[in-house]
Amino acid sequence: MKMTTSTLSTDQVELLNEWRTELSIRCKNGVNFIFAAAVIWAAIAVIWNLELSLYNQSILTFSISGLMLPLAWLFGKIMKTAWNVEGNPLNKVGIIFNIGQLFYFPFLFILLGNKPEYFALGYAIITGAHFFPYAWYYKTNWFGIFAGLIAFGSWTIAVSFPEMSSLIPAFVSGCLLVLGVCLLRDFRLKIGQKSKVASFEVSKKLEGFCLI
Repeated sequence: MKMTTSTLSTDQVELLNEWRTELSIRCKNGVNFIFAAAVIWAAIAVIWNLELSLYNQSILTFSISGLMLPLAWLFGKIMKTAWNVEGNPLNKVGIIFNIGQLFYFPFLFILLGNKPEYFALGYAIITGAHFFPYAWYYKTNWFGIFAGLIAFGSWTIAVSFPEMSSLIPAFVSGCLLVLGVCLLRDFRLKIGQKSKVASFEVSKKLEGFCLI
């Protein structure tokens, strides 16, 4: 039988939402990866301003992406974000979402061999589009909004300014910085809501105790 949220009981839906909220708070919406990506895309913008062949620019773009995990680890240490949330059944789903973008990489290799001038555009679209499922995962609409903004914004820049390829990675880097700030704000709002709920529950317990 096909399982959807409409077939789940109210308690199951609430539990699922609690798992998502826990991931959002403990991992801080994955902002360490977002800011790491912003730095990398800023570096890619520099690469596409260098006097190199389009092929070499594309190779460097792909190679510099290898810094993602080290930078995300560094930002994670600075921002105190969790990489794994033990006991949360959804913990591995984020990894699956991230691995999903690897299946688009053959498209990048086609661009590299045939249309390297579109390599930055293709990479930008893949980067933006792969954020979409994280809107559900971290229970925040910001990922969905910026998935569309980055993908379609990059395409619009490519069509409007075909001779200025460096604008695309610069645009992506700027979007990622703004996304990171929005995700931090979302994280703080959830912390505030959780504190209010906890305070309300404590006050109810104290009220019940006083009535005994």
